[in-house]
Amino acid sequence: MAPRQDISEQRRQEIMDAALAVFSRLGFEHASMDDIAKEAGVSKGALYLYYKSKDAIIATLLQIFFDHAFNQLRELAAAEDSVVAQLQHVTRQLIREMDRMASIQPLTLQFYAIAARRADVRGYLRTYFAEYVQVLEDIMRRGIAQGELRATINPTEAAITLTGLYEGLALLWIIDPQRAYWHAQVESSVSLLLRALMATPDEPPA
Repeated sequence: MAPRQDISEQRRQEIMDAALAVFSRLGFEHASMDDIAKEAGVSKGALYLYYKSKDAIIATLLQIFFDHAFNQLRELAAAEDSVVAQLQHVTRQLIREMDRMASIQPLTLQFYAIAARRADVRGYLRTYFAEYVQVLEDIMRRGIAQGELRATINPTEAAITLTGLYEGLALLWIIDPQRAYWHAQVESSVSLLLRALMATPDEPPA
């Protein structure tokens, strides 16, 4: 006999899918709990059993988005490749993820707008970016130890620079996709950074 599906978890996923569709169509500000309930095919009372407010739904979506990105980063960081190859894999995975989420990318700007107003959202994003930078920093340190990256670089600064490059180009792409075409720009920008970080044959080891 097949295991019985968790109806509660299934319904939560349906609500998240409905909320994403509504927020993409109306934006966070104009969407209502009524809109989400209608999209999900549930009563407003049933919706409140799962999420007490629109802000609670937004916070859950935020966590889903960033947890997914962070889990992908950790998986790629655990691969037994060269550090340069790992960072290239991370970049290509981000490209695929941006393609997958292209239709809802404008919501990213709204997440940041909410973060500007709410300390709890800023706190979540601060924790996420600290963990993201830490994984990249660990990769940088390993690259230095293995002689792939220059011994003189600061791994923390390099990790923050790479994170800022990803985030900044993503925001530029959302604002002006014709000028900041994500695929070409992010790969060329990361290549420029990696060339500056890579050790030369005559450079002494760390």
